Amino acid sequence: MSSEVHEAASGQAEERAVRALFEATSAAWSDGDAGAFVGRYAQDATVILPGVHLRDRDGIRSAMGAAFAGPLKGSRRIHTTETVRFLGPDVAVVVTRSVTTFAGEAEPPADRWELATWTLVRRGGEWLVEAYHSSPAGLSG
Repeated sequence: MSSEVHEAASGQAEERAVRALFEATSAAWSDGDAGAFVGRYAQDATVILPGVHLRDRDGIRSAMGAAFAGPLKGSRRIHTTETVRFLGPDVAVVVTRSVTTFAGEAEPPADRWELATWTLVRRGGEWLVEAYHSSPAGLSG
């Protein structure tokens, strides 16, 4: 196998591993499981949403546990990966279009979609969220 073919196959495998993180967090969200959800975040992770700044795994777990028990109960999270860029073997930046669909909704309204930037790190062979920042995508997307 040539080195270029090996590098391409390796890159595809890494991208699949990164994308699996979003599948895992979305499944934990749908289950309302704050512990499983935050298990894919680094200990010192940062989450920034409009009007919200969560500063570590414990803060994220607490906020998500309250949200899953309240306004996010029965909701699900959808992520569409726009780009995955590897900044090194253990660092990736991912941009997603993401949305929360609430219980009873067939489709979320167009104005609820967000664009998000994720900084991921690989530790112990596992990709983790180090930083997440989200903002409204706008109607034109």
